[in-house]
Amino acid sequence: METNETNKYFLPVAVILAGFLIAGAVMWNGSRPAGPGVAAEPGAAPKVNVKDVKTEGNPFIGRADAPSTMIVWDDLQCPFCKKFKLDTMPQIVKEYVDTGKLKIVFMDFAFQGEDSTIAAVYGSSVWKLYPEQFYAWNMAMFIAQDEGGNQGFGDAASIDKLNATIPGIDVAKVTADVKANMSTYQAAIEADKDEAQKVGVNATPSFIVGTQMIQGAYPYPTFQAAIEDALK
Repeated sequence: METNETNKYFLPVAVILAGFLIAGAVMWNGSRPAGPGVAAEPGAAPKVNVKDVKTEGNPFIGRADAPSTMIVWDDLQCPFCKKFKLDTMPQIVKEYVDTGKLKIVFMDFAFQGEDSTIAAVYGSSVWKLYPEQFYAWNMAMFIAQDEGGNQGFGDAASIDKLNATIPGIDVAKVTADVKANMSTYQAAIEADKDEAQKVGVNATPSFIVGTQMIQGAYPYPTFQAAIEDALK
């Protein structure tokens, strides 16, 4: 009787705990990609070279001939990407991009559903039509990001509304361009993902700074150290 009573309460609790563990693994892998059984940490990832990644045609900010380059792979629906963009990116831009020391290249790794893909497509269109507004648009997209997945912000209609709030962007022109070039932009998004996977990136956010890979939404000092190393 005692064993039955124990099992009666143990099994539901075990199921609940298993659910939490699975959810935690999904969240962890989405923010801090891991190799076979080992979580990636700064300096632990394999050495790479930013010069080996095909970035031609991708959005970027900073001087085209800046002495160092950082590649950012992200997903506009990724909450950890949002954390990096809002908490860390502004300081990197202030200290290194605005001073001419760093170029930041934006590459897509859209994997969280239909809204991720449509947002990336809109990003390609904004870069093509309004490159000067791209960074403001990109930051606005992360500010607007919610937790609704494909049910909340991120579909075409909501992005059209956001575009109307950014000075210099013609909403109708972007919408028409997206419709006309959807397949071209989707192919470019897949090419970005292919480049990511060639260097071992399988989740967002991930970065290459010079010859160092950083995987995860780390705070500013981690990127500062990598950029300073690349500038040597």
